[in-house]
Amino acid sequence: MPIRIATPADGPRLAAIYRPAVVSLATSFELAPPNGSEMARRVTRITARTPWLVEEETGEVLGYAYASAHRDRPAYAWSVEVSAYVDAAAQRHGLGRALYTSLLAILTLQGFQNAYAGITLPNPASIAFHESLGFTPVGTYRLVGYKHGRWHDVQWYERSLGAHPADPPPPRPLPEVMQVAGFAGALAMGDKTPERESGRARTRKLPRPRP
Repeated sequence: MPIRIATPADGPRLAAIYRPAVVSLATSFELAPPNGSEMARRVTRITARTPWLVEEETGEVLGYAYASAHRDRPAYAWSVEVSAYVDAAAQRHGLGRALYTSLLAILTLQGFQNAYAGITLPNPASIAFHESLGFTPVGTYRLVGYKHGRWHDVQWYERSLGAHPADPPPPRPLPEVMQVAGFAGALAMGDKTPERESGRARTRKLPRPRP
């Protein structure tokens, strides 16, 4: 199926995909994995302003990507942080690139100017992935998080989304921009990436996740 906007009903699958990043890895700095109800609440909150996208095959969500506020102060309103998570069995099939491609296109349509991503080190695969999508390094927060018995560095990356005009209008919220003519095309951009087109046949053959 094409990439689509997440709904609260996706909460249980989103929680299952996210859980390894919390329980087994330092990819996320959360310490307790959120359940399906909490993920559903997050979807509702996030999509009131910014996109939360999912990609599914044969009726099962295999990955997601979303954008959230970079900081709370009003002058940061044109900047977002982005994240993507893909089911372990569906990685290296172009899902992450497809989701980010659509996500960044929608954010640009909304009028956001900057996207940022934090990567817990070491993670050469995530660094290569972000750099291939035009993100460039900003700097590193040294020993900023403590998880799984050790301190972790986080490297930050940025990607420009706009021309940074003088006196920019505020970014349009997602429900509003979903009604404009260019939204469908922006949402579909990820499905047209060569990596996703070549990987789609492989993801269709993956075993269905257990409930």
